[in-house]
Amino acid sequence: MKSIALMAENKKDYKEFKNLLLYSIGNIISVFGSSIFSFALDLYVLKITGSSLSFAISLVLGTVPMIIINPLAGVIADKFDKKKLVILMDLLNGAVLLVVYLLSIINGLSLSMIYTAILLLTIFTTIFSVGVETAKPNIVSEKMLLNINSISKLINSVSSILGPVIGGLVFAIFDIRIFIVVNSISFVFSAACEFFIDFRFNGKSYEEANSSGRVNLLEDIKEGFNYIWSNENIKSLFIMLISLNFFLGFSVTVPLPYIINSVLKLNSKAFGIIQGAVPVGMIIGALCVKKISERVSYTKLLKKLSIILSLSMLLIGLPILFNGLHFLSSAYMVYYCIVMTAFGFAIALIDIPISYLMQITIPEEFRGRVMSIGISIGKTLLPAALLISGILLKLIPTYIMPITGGILLLIINTSSVKNRDFDVNSKN
Repeated sequence: MKSIALMAENKKDYKEFKNLLLYSIGNIISVFGSSIFSFALDLYVLKITGSSLSFAISLVLGTVPMIIINPLAGVIADKFDKKKLVILMDLLNGAVLLVVYLLSIINGLSLSMIYTAILLLTIFTTIFSVGVETAKPNIVSEKMLLNINSISKLINSVSSILGPVIGGLVFAIFDIRIFIVVNSISFVFSAACEFFIDFRFNGKSYEEANSSGRVNLLEDIKEGFNYIWSNENIKSLFIMLISLNFFLGFSVTVPLPYIINSVLKLNSKAFGIIQGAVPVGMIIGALCVKKISERVSYTKLLKKLSIILSLSMLLIGLPILFNGLHFLSSAYMVYYCIVMTAFGFAIALIDIPISYLMQITIPEEFRGRVMSIGISIGKTLLPAALLISGILLKLIPTYIMPITGGILLLIINTSSVKNRDFDVNSKN
């Protein structure tokens, strides 16, 4: 009997390993392909138009539809078979790029064609992302869920560093059509990997999870809001994520480039190195999160990381207070690299455990709606944060935004996790 149980356990471990391997391979191909393609496409738009407005439109088409589609994507992820959904979205992305490639051979690559492709890719990718995120607890066991979240963060962080570098180099050598057809193939390859993943390895069957079979968009979204509002722990986690997203734009995204380039007057190379420190910190965080979370409870971890994150924001504005001392440019660069590495490290160690907690806490029939609603709110507030920060930069001293943002983030996050128990083993 023991040998039979051992064989069954080995078979299950093998299936889980296969799921994790296929997910990782498909994700690497898809994310790197998209990152390289997006950077090359942005360069192409700037090259053929020379217009910052055209470039801005392409950025808007890549973000605004995501905010609008997210709640719908959550409902779709909850109501339809996740495996079929993610495969279909990857194939649709591949088909869009293939059609663009074929039309570009016949009529050339027009700006309107690029805009249409970006819009469709944004819609399909948004639905895909929500579907995959909510399916993770189904394709691996709970003990491996933190690993798969870490792998996702690791892949995204590495692609954010290497994607623009590779995209810029290859753009100078190859025609943009090569990017289009290669990225089309990468989506198809990703779909092929997903086809062999067992999406019911650690979850209910589609029929069990969707017994009603009824889709009522407004009612379903309302149920997602009600679930968030009625669950204090989930509400607290969302407050943390949303406030992090807002103050990231308010205190870092806008002020940091202005401080580095206009106030401290460092060169573009130094600025690029400083910007690259954030994903490096995220990579370190993704690699360390498993060991750290095994030694420190999630509740204590989130509290300590909130302090580190807020302190990092404060440190961004600190050198401006002592700008009269005139430190060497290299000293400023090293200082900001350390600060931004710590910033990226803290973000990864907050983001990965929160995703894990939501995935194991939220029931499968609500998971897509709840997570997509939180993402939509966060992404809606980000443009507001960027706009407010940009206006205030012209009215008040530069250092005030990072310092104020750091203090406010600490207050909000501390109050949101106060008297909360996020530890999984407590069965709370």
